[in-house]
Amino acid sequence: MTDDPYRWLEDVDAPGALDWVRGRSDRTVAELAGGPRFAALRDGIRQVLDDENRIPFTTWRGEHLYNLWKDRDHPRGLWRRTTLAEYRTLQPRWEVLLDVDLLAEREGESWVWQGATVLRPGYQRCLISLSRGGADASVVREFDLTSLTFVADGFTLPEAKSEVGWIDLDRIYVGTDFGPGSLTSSGYPRVVKQWRRGTPLSEATVVFEGAIDDVAVSAVHDPTPGFERDVVSRWRDFFSVQRHLRVVGPDGGARLVPIPVPDDAVVDLHREWLLIRTRTPWTRDAITYPAGCLLAVRLEEFVAGGGEPTVLFEPVPDTSLTDHSWTRNHLIMTVLSDVRSRQLLATPGEHGWTLGPLVDPAAAADGAGLAEGHTEVADTNPDHTDEYLLSTSGYTRPATLRHGTVGADGPEILKEEPAFFDAEGMSVRQFFAVSADGTRVPYFVVAPPGDGPTLLTGYGGFELANTPRYSGVIGRGWLSRGGRYVVANIRGGGEYGPAWHHAAMRERRPRAYEDFAAVATDLVERGITTRQRLGIEGASNGGLLTGVMLTRYPRLFGAIVSQVPLLDLRHYHELLAGASWMAEYGDPDDPADWAYLSEFSPYHNVRAGQPYPPVLFVTSTRDDRVHPGHARKMVARMDELGYDVHYYENVEGGHGGAADNAQLSFKWALVLEFLWQHLTVPPHDTPAATAAPAPGRAAD
Repeated sequence: MTDDPYRWLEDVDAPGALDWVRGRSDRTVAELAGGPRFAALRDGIRQVLDDENRIPFTTWRGEHLYNLWKDRDHPRGLWRRTTLAEYRTLQPRWEVLLDVDLLAEREGESWVWQGATVLRPGYQRCLISLSRGGADASVVREFDLTSLTFVADGFTLPEAKSEVGWIDLDRIYVGTDFGPGSLTSSGYPRVVKQWRRGTPLSEATVVFEGAIDDVAVSAVHDPTPGFERDVVSRWRDFFSVQRHLRVVGPDGGARLVPIPVPDDAVVDLHREWLLIRTRTPWTRDAITYPAGCLLAVRLEEFVAGGGEPTVLFEPVPDTSLTDHSWTRNHLIMTVLSDVRSRQLLATPGEHGWTLGPLVDPAAAADGAGLAEGHTEVADTNPDHTDEYLLSTSGYTRPATLRHGTVGADGPEILKEEPAFFDAEGMSVRQFFAVSADGTRVPYFVVAPPGDGPTLLTGYGGFELANTPRYSGVIGRGWLSRGGRYVVANIRGGGEYGPAWHHAAMRERRPRAYEDFAAVATDLVERGITTRQRLGIEGASNGGLLTGVMLTRYPRLFGAIVSQVPLLDLRHYHELLAGASWMAEYGDPDDPADWAYLSEFSPYHNVRAGQPYPPVLFVTSTRDDRVHPGHARKMVARMDELGYDVHYYENVEGGHGGAADNAQLSFKWALVLEFLWQHLTVPPHDTPAATAAPAPGRAAD
C-alpha cells in the first residue's frame, strides 16, 4: 500500500470522521446488542463490576489505606481512606475525600480519576489528576487532605500529559506542556522545572531539558529522613534511561551526578540502597552479571566508584524475577517458575544480605498450593513498617488478601471474595506448545464441563507477564456459559524475564506471532477445540497481535476481536504516543526497519480474496495513547474489500476503552456476544447472568 486513502480518519474529531464512526458503531450495536440475551449478559457483567462484596484494594500512605471505589451509585468513584484497624473489620468506616461524580456534575465535565500524588512525610496535601473521558492527558489540582477541599490558589495545571512530584510543601517538580517545543515527539514532557508556590508557572526554573526525540524527562524527590535526594531521569527510549542525582550546592547551584548503571537497567532507590535489575548482560570490574539479575549496592559508595553489588537474584532457564517491593527493612521478591509465583525475602544486615523464602500465604492458611493461582505483593508501607499485603487469586479462585509482618507469624486473612461464577467441575491445566523455532511456549486452559467454544488471549510485549488471576467478567460472561478460556504466555512478555522479551523485539517480533499460532494449533491437535470454535481477543499490543493473526494466520480461527489496537506500523510513530514504542517495534522511517515491519503490519497486509474470519474492532475516541485511527482505517480497508468486519468506538474511555462500569460492561458484552454468535452455530444457551448473581470479585 503506497498511498493511504483513509488517513482522513486519523482526524479524531473531524465531522466527517465522526459521522463514519457513528454509522459503523450504530450498525454493530444494532447487530449485537438487541434482544434479552445481550441485555442479560451486559447486566450480569455490570453486577460483577459493581458488586459491594469485591475487595477494596488500597494504596498505603502513612497510617491510612486509600481506595477509589466505584459502584452503581458512584460510577466515576469515591476517593476515600481508612485505617488498617478499620480495614480489618467486615464493614470498615471510610472517610470520603472526594466524590468524583459530584465534582463532575458540579463542573459539567466527564471527569475520570487518574490518581493522586501525596506529599510525604506529612501526608497533608496531594496533587490530584483528573482526565476528561478517561484520556491519559489530565488536569492537576492541589487538594488539602485535612480540610478535604481543593486548595485556593494552589498548584494547578491545565490538561496535558503532565508529570508532577512534591519536593516539599511549597515546591514541586513539574513536567508539562509549557508551550511550543516543551513536549517530546511522543507527547510527554521534554522539560522538567521546579515550581514554587505563589509564583506563576511561567517563572518556574528549568531543572533539565531532554531532546525532542526522547520519550520523556522527569525529576523526583525522596524525602526519607536521612536519605533525602533528588533524581533526574531522561528516557531516551522506552527501555533506556539516563539517571542522575541532582545535588544542590551551598550557593543554590545544582549539578547532576550520573548513577553509573546500564541505561536499560531497572533501578530502585530505598534508604541507603540502590537496586539494579539488568535487562542485558552487564560487566563491571571484570564481573559479568547476566540479564535478569537483581543486584543491591550502597548508593553513595557506588556513585563514588566503589561498592561491589550483591546478587540477590539470578535467573535460571525456567525462573525469572517479575517484581519486587520494599518494606522498611526488607525486600520481597516475586519470582515466576513456568509462570507460577512464589515470594522470596532479602534482608540486609551487618555482615551482608540474607536470602530465604517468604511464607506462602495459601500454603500456610490451608495447606493448598498455587497450582492454578498467582500471588503478588498488593502493597507495603516502606516509610514506616515491615508490614505487607499479599493478594492471591487464580482463574477459578477468587481473590484472598492477607496482611503480614516480616519476622512475625504467617500472614492473616484480611479479605476474601466469594465467587462470581460456579467453578464446580472446571479444570485448570497448563500445556506447552512448540513454536516454529522449537521453543516451548506455555499456556493455561480453563475448561468447564462440556464442549463449548474456546476464547484464546495473549499479549506478548514490553516484558509484561500474563499471570493467572481471577476475572469475574470472563467467568460470568464466558466460562459460566460453557466457553473455554485460554491464556498464552508468548515471547515478548516477561514470563521468563528479559530474554523472553528480547526474543520478540523489533525484527524478532514475528516470534511472538509464531508462538501464538503454535498455541492455537496445539489446542486443535490436543482436541481441546476446533478451528471453527476457536476465537481470539487482545488489546493494545494484544490488539496488534490479533490483527497479525487475522492477516497472517486467518485459517486458524473462527472469529477475532481486536481492542484499542496498534495496526498501522508505517505511521504509528507519528500518532500520539507511538514514537515512544520504537524501541519495541522499530523505526518505520528507517528502510531496514520498515523492511521487516511491512511484513506483518496488519493494515498493510489486508488482501482481497482471503479467508478472513469475522472480526470486531473496538476502540475509544478519547484514547490518546493508541490512536483510534488505527482501528478506523483497518475497518474502512476491510469494508472496501467486502469482508465481514464489525466496529465499535466508545466516545469516552481512553486507552481502557470505558470511563465507567456501565460503559465497560457494555463493551465486554459486545465482545463476548460477538464471539459467542460466531463460534456457536447456531447461537445457543442463555448467559448465566440471567441466574441469580453470586457475590464475588470484579475483573480488571
